[in-house]
Amino acid sequence: QVQLIESGGGSVQSGGSLRLSCAASGYTFSGDCMAWFRQTPGNEREGIAGFQVDGSAWYAPSVKGRFTVSRDNAKTTLILQMNTLKPEDTAIYYCAAVRSEVCIFLPNYFEYWGQGTQVTVSS
Repeated sequence: QVQLIESGGGSVQSGGSLRLSCAASGYTFSGDCMAWFRQTPGNEREGIAGFQVDGSAWYAPSVKGRFTVSRDNAKTTLILQMNTLKPEDTAIYYCAAVRSEVCIFLPNYFEYWGQGTQVTVSS
């Protein structure tokens, strides 16, 4: 059974930092697409960071320059380092994975999802 387990959410003041981790079990997504999404009440889940098929990182404009996505050497853990956080970054953050080397950063493309972790940024 494939599972994605997120950790690292919490509350922080504006300008602060948080680090999210997503550990995969039941399958090794070594060359497959993994990404981070976030969702706020009443809005669709949006892709914010992940890796493209050529290995380069992709970021949504809203987080580019502030967030950094990385994977460990075994490629079983996906990391999201979030710096200079803003109140508008408040959301539930999800890790997602699909058994494909191609990444399309749309929610319907992904097969597996973590349970989500809350990030709250206060002004």
